[in-house]
Amino acid sequence: MENPQTLTEKLHAQGYVAHPDLAMALHLSLTLGRPLLLEGAAGVGKTEIARALAAMLGTELLRLQCYEGLDAAQAIYEWNYQRQLLSIRAAVEDGESARQAESRIFSEDYLLERPLLAAIRREQAPVLLIDEIDRADEEFEAYLLEVLSDFQITIPELGTITATSRPHVILTANGTRDLSDALRRRCLYAYVAYPDRDTELAILSTRCPDIDAALGRQIVAFVQALRAEDLEKKPGIAEMLDFAAALGGLGVNDLGADPVALAAALATLLKTQSDRAAIPPEVAARLAGRAA
Repeated sequence: MENPQTLTEKLHAQGYVAHPDLAMALHLSLTLGRPLLLEGAAGVGKTEIARALAAMLGTELLRLQCYEGLDAAQAIYEWNYQRQLLSIRAAVEDGESARQAESRIFSEDYLLERPLLAAIRREQAPVLLIDEIDRADEEFEAYLLEVLSDFQITIPELGTITATSRPHVILTANGTRDLSDALRRRCLYAYVAYPDRDTELAILSTRCPDIDAALGRQIVAFVQALRAEDLEKKPGIAEMLDFAAALGGLGVNDLGADPVALAAALATLLKTQSDRAAIPPEVAARLAGRAA
């Protein structure tokens, strides 16, 4: 695998501006074949790096969105029960024995792959994104450890399936709960913070190359000032890009020139009623004045 600088440049070509620490962690993950755990606030680009990596490698992105109550059947595999029942009924009508029917319905033809099983059976190593692992129950982590330790999955009816190729695994967490030591031991780690001014400007210019340079600096300064306010949900990078697009659609070339348009564009940044109440038009105008 190429050095971290080359990796950074290739990610940049996919529209992702990576901090040097993150690029180094990703480089080590690819070199050592170890999963990479990314922690940080929502909206800092943890999920996006998996998409950029898959595009850079020219491979498939498989995403497992975690949530409370997620179990092995939903994450690894399950049987197509409806099709199995139909097959059993047909077997009974045809006089097929129960043993014959059982051996047939517990076969590949009736197996439904979920992201974890699909990831280890691809001919070309995919990028496996296990998103928001801290939202899943601790019990699910136990299922996950077998995959991350040996990259194999045991299906009682079929036996143990070993990885055809080892997927590139990225896990993300927002700090909803503490993750187990066993899971952390199996992963490399990086904390993804909100970008600094220069990095966020680079992101904006990469994703919105036609934006006026002066307006771009105002947008970044304004959004970073908003993050310093006492908000329930701080705007992330995606919201910053939506804000820039909204300003362009409204014909705004200077944040301080049109308070009405600025207030309208806040719909892209402030996503709760309490946050909208915390940033009334006069506060937004004051922050815009500082940004200018």
